Order: sequence, then structure tokens, then C-alpha cells
Amino acid sequence: MQKLQTTFILLSGSVMALGQAAAANSQGSASSGVDYQDSASPDTSSHYEASRERPNILWISVEDIAPILSSYGAKGISTPNIDRLAGEGILYRHAYSTVGVCAPSRSSIITGMYPVSIGSHNMRTGPHFAFRSPENETYQGYTGLYDHRGRVVPQYAAVPPPYVRCFTEYLRMAGYFTTNNAKTDYQFNSPITAWDRIGRQAHYVDRPEGAPFFAVFNDEITHESRIWMKKDDPMLVDRENVPVPAYFPVIPSVVEAVSRNYSNITELDRNVGRMLDELEKEGLLENTIIFFWSDHGGPLLRQKRAVGNSGLHVPLIVRLPNGEMAGTEVDDIVSLMDLGPTVLSLAGIRPPEHMHGRAFLGPYKTDNPHRYAFGSADRFDEVYDMSRSAIDGRYVYIRNFRPELPLIYRNAYREQIDMTPELIEMDRRGELEGDAAYIWMKTKPLEELYDLHNDPWEVNNLAECPDHREKLVELRTALAEWQLEVGDLGFVAEHDLVQMMWPGLVQPETEPVTFVNNGGMLELSSATGGASIAWQVEGRDDPAHWRLYHRPIEIASIDTGRGEVTRGEIVRARAVRIGYKTSGITVFGN
Repeated sequence: MQKLQTTFILLSGSVMALGQAAAANSQGSASSGVDYQDSASPDTSSHYEASRERPNILWISVEDIAPILSSYGAKGISTPNIDRLAGEGILYRHAYSTVGVCAPSRSSIITGMYPVSIGSHNMRTGPHFAFRSPENETYQGYTGLYDHRGRVVPQYAAVPPPYVRCFTEYLRMAGYFTTNNAKTDYQFNSPITAWDRIGRQAHYVDRPEGAPFFAVFNDEITHESRIWMKKDDPMLVDRENVPVPAYFPVIPSVVEAVSRNYSNITELDRNVGRMLDELEKEGLLENTIIFFWSDHGGPLLRQKRAVGNSGLHVPLIVRLPNGEMAGTEVDDIVSLMDLGPTVLSLAGIRPPEHMHGRAFLGPYKTDNPHRYAFGSADRFDEVYDMSRSAIDGRYVYIRNFRPELPLIYRNAYREQIDMTPELIEMDRRGELEGDAAYIWMKTKPLEELYDLHNDPWEVNNLAECPDHREKLVELRTALAEWQLEVGDLGFVAEHDLVQMMWPGLVQPETEPVTFVNNGGMLELSSATGGASIAWQVEGRDDPAHWRLYHRPIEIASIDTGRGEVTRGEIVRARAVRIGYKTSGITVFGN
């Protein structure tokens, strides 16, 4: 395989300047804030040439897996279909999530922003697993959750700054048909403006003739919950050949859980094969860019919810049409929050400047890849903690802001995996030894430093080692500068954070849409800054499908199918800002 590596350059800046620049790009609820080109210039850096016929883009989004794939050199498993993607595409060796758990990670993916910068870092804020219609978006005031000062934390939707949007809106503005099947889990309800189709039936086959599509298919077969839900299913791997991480004792329940994870990945691989076959039969494979990625690392203890390599390192493979860059390996640091900007770039759309994510392919590919991957860990369900990390591809630095707490804390959800309560009991009895005892520390060091080349399981802390002092200072400084740059909200108690986003603990509501007929051009607006506007024609559009407003609508005598409104038709519209309650429907009759 061809290997690529670029020189790293650390970028720094001020949160205030970033916010002001982003706000300048988002003046007016109908402004796109993007530079869209029908024909993008050739991208000589990636050897991918954008054409006038915009490519289809498909995401295979999977859950809770580290790079445990044969294409990444993993032992004890065979993944021929994913290996095919890697052989025909680009394999990224150093891809990382921003958080080691699904909802905060997915909030960074849909917005292109660090969760700690937009208030979506605590797992989880509300019932946001899947889309709810605006009328069904309700929240519970009492959840049994309290912040570290003993104050109630209700269910809520995170409210990012007004310039933050779901990146799919920019695709819709450019004529893409967007579908999501079906998971959202963004820490806020998916706005009705984000997708053309969303839900278990959402599919690119519903697109208008000639429209390019961006389609997401979320496969949940490898989710943490499937470790116990599928424990009676046939095992698809040989237990004796599955490697057990050094931080686990080799006991039957551990071997079974690790093997089940490998077995579920094997089943996932078969699902990927079926999807590739379907694309090939439909004649879409060579006009579709395919992304394969996991939302964070593995599903077991010291993997899911962890802020080090075991929790953040993920597989990422991108297959371009017609064999472009086939068999390439890339060593650059890539973050999952780069996915949105990269999709925009490949579609010929300049990513908005406010995004922390950077395009790694396409005509707007960044000249400055990330020097470090930064990660965060805060509240996980009923348990509070706070750690941050910086990873340079070889070294992992972790700063623990709650060192008085244990590394492995009690968490009811993950204790449904049989091995977890058994290990808790073994630790209580003092039966764990060596590396298997390491992760059961009763308090955490202020700092951790691991050399992945010599210590892939992260069990030998080098933070106090004089020989690694220079690397420790480098990563410590980089992490501190990043926290200041993005305005790390982890230092705000969650009750106060909710009050900042929902004053009085009441969800703010988007102002309704107003209409102005300006010489036969219908202009829509909302008084709420950062609001997006959805509209439809009564009797002509599916009531469940909302168009995204981004330019004045022509009131024409004859509808030509380009978004005009025929005289006499009724236009319905509503506005929504992320985290706000969607406005009521307002009507214009011409």
C-alpha cells in the first residue's frame, strides 16, 4: 500500500475571534454561509477530481469498534468485505473520535464542532436516539440526575452558538437529497431542516430524478448492548484465537465478551458486503463515495467511555469512485468531526470557517492536518468525571481533573455485560494482578502518558519518567492551549450549563416564520438568530417532508418544478434553531 504523511502545523486562535467570524458568516436565518461551486477545481493534493456531476456520498456508520479489522492487521478475525473497501479505497491509520461514547461523539460529527465547545459533552442530555417530530419533542424535569453540587439536571437539548448548524443543511442547499437511516443521538433533536428523509425507511432510492444523494446507514450490530443481547447467538470466531487485552484477566467471562465483540464485527462485515453488492447491482458503486467509520472505540471496560487510545481510536476508510487513491494508507491525524467538512468539500462546498473540523479530501482539503487528536470525558449517564486527552498518533496524554475518583466507576448500563460485575467482585477480593489490576486504581494520577509503540494497552504510565519529560510538557501544553481556544465547558457544572442554554430550565422557543412578498419573490425569515426555516406547499408536498429555505421563492403562474410556488397555493413554514423548540406553523396564501 502507498503511504502518505504530511507535515503537521499547530493552529491556534481565539474563541472570541472564531465566534465573531462565524457569526459574520451566519447573519440572517436564510443565509447559507457557504461558498458553493457547481464545478470544483481539480484537487491535485488528493488526486480526486470533482466533476460537474456531483458524486453520491454514502456513510456506513457503525458502533463501538476499535480498528479490529484484518485490514488494520488485527488477529483472530477476518473481515473480507471491509478489507475490500480498504483495498479499493483509503485507509486512515490515525482516526479518532472526540469522545469515547456515542451521543457526544455524534454531536461533533453532525456539527463539525468539539462537544466541549457547544455544550454537548455530557452523556446523555435527553431521549435523542432517533428523530422526534416537533410535536413529540418533550423532556422530563426529574431524571434522578444531580450535578456534583447536588442540583437537579433535567433532560434537555444542547444549544450550540447560533452559527452552528447540521452540516447536512449545506448539502441540501446545494441540491443534495439527504437521508438518515436512522440513528441521530446528537444531544439535541434533529432539526426538521437537517434531512430530506429520516427514520427506519429512509433511503436514497426516494431521491428526485437526477439529484445526487448523501445517505447514512447506521448499523447497530456491534453496539455495546449486543454483547449481552447476542450472547446466546452462534459464535462466529474461534475463542482460542481472539487476543485478550492485557488490562483484562484471561477468565471465561472475559474471553466470551471479547469473542462476542469480534463475532459481532464479523457479522457487521457481512452486512457491509450486502450493502456493497446492492450498490453494485444498482449501478451506483462507481458514482458513490463511501465512508466507513465507527462512532468511537470498543464496547468493553477501559474502551467505551475511555479518553485514551482505547476509547477514541477508530477505523476510517473512504472509497472514491473509479479506483482513485485505491490502496492508500494515510498517517495524518483525522478526527470524526472532520467527516462533515470533508463531505462538503467532496460535494464542491467550502466548509464554514467556524467548524473545528477540517476537510481531509476534496478541493477544500486542509493544508494543515490536526497535529493532535483531543478527547474529552465528562458525565456518563449517572456518573460524573472529567478527563481530557491529547494524542499525537504515538503518545497518549491524559489530564484527570477529578483524580480523587477511580478509573473504573460503577455504571449500571455496562454492568449488564457478564464480565463486568465479575471483575468488580474480583477487584473487591484483591484477586486481580499485574496489568489486569492496573485499570482498577482507586484514585487516578493527575497525568497519564503512554507510548503506544511499546505499550499498546496503555498500562505503563510514563508521566513521572524523566526520559519522557519533553513529550509530557509538549502534550500538556497543547491540551491546555486547546482548552482555552475552544472554551472548554466541562468546567461549568451541568445544572448551570443547562441554565445558560435553557434559562429558568425552560426550553427556548424559535420565533415563527414571517412572510414578505417582494415583487413576486416570497421572502421568509425568523427573528431567532441562527434559526433555519422549513417550508412546504400544502396539498403538493408530503406533510412529513419539509424543504429547506435558503433563497427567496418565486411566485410563478406555472410551477416548473424548481421550487416555485404557483399562484393560489398555500405555503406552510416553521423555524427551528438547534436545541430550541420548533416554532408553530405559519401560513402564506397567495
